[in-house]
Amino acid sequence: MENLGYLLQDDDIPQAVKRRSVKEKSESVQLENVSKKYLFAKRAIDVILSFCAVAVLSVPMLLIALVVFLQDFHNPIFKQVRVTKDGRFFTMYKFRTMCVNAEQKLEELRSQNEADGPVFKMKKDPRVTPIGGFLRKTSLDELPQFFNVLNGSMSLVGPRPPLPKEVEKYTPYQMHRLDAKGGITCYWQCSGRSNIMFDEWVELDLKYIRDRSISTDAKILAKTAVAVLRRDGAE
Repeated sequence: MENLGYLLQDDDIPQAVKRRSVKEKSESVQLENVSKKYLFAKRAIDVILSFCAVAVLSVPMLLIALVVFLQDFHNPIFKQVRVTKDGRFFTMYKFRTMCVNAEQKLEELRSQNEADGPVFKMKKDPRVTPIGGFLRKTSLDELPQFFNVLNGSMSLVGPRPPLPKEVEKYTPYQMHRLDAKGGITCYWQCSGRSNIMFDEWVELDLKYIRDRSISTDAKILAKTAVAVLRRDGAE
């Protein structure tokens, strides 16, 4: 039941992924020391909960898609290539919260990056639409990722999947974020989210990879629900 996404051609894999040493891979095996029973149960829970979420939220998601479409008559779904376990690539879905040429405008804003590490964050990003700002604050833009969970490319709980360009800038230690399948939420989501530094984000992800269990996943999901309702760290 374990679908880890779609592996692209060798040339498409970031060089940082290829540079893993034998020692790093050995350490990675220790981080991945989880039972098959846990992985099976985790996948079963992912399918059941994400299916229920899609069933319950199908009408709200259709309404959100319609509102996003009517603001500029462009595709309401934003598709972006992300990296998951073992450097595998997959397409992640979100409701579009930015203008249609946001990717092209990114380079113009690089100098105004307010985040540390390889990620890009900007509190008053001019590319975000008024509707997009609301979706981000309420985390409604993440709802399409339940379909990623259903098709097996993501899990409900796991390190947030990074962009390929971000992975290229990872240190060997940070590469261990890719020792588990990416998820919708993890420790960082209920610990301040965008308010925490990248190094702390990495440590929280590695803590999850070492400690993961069904009870840990359940606690993270519960804490995430509270964080979303409080809009902790949301932008």
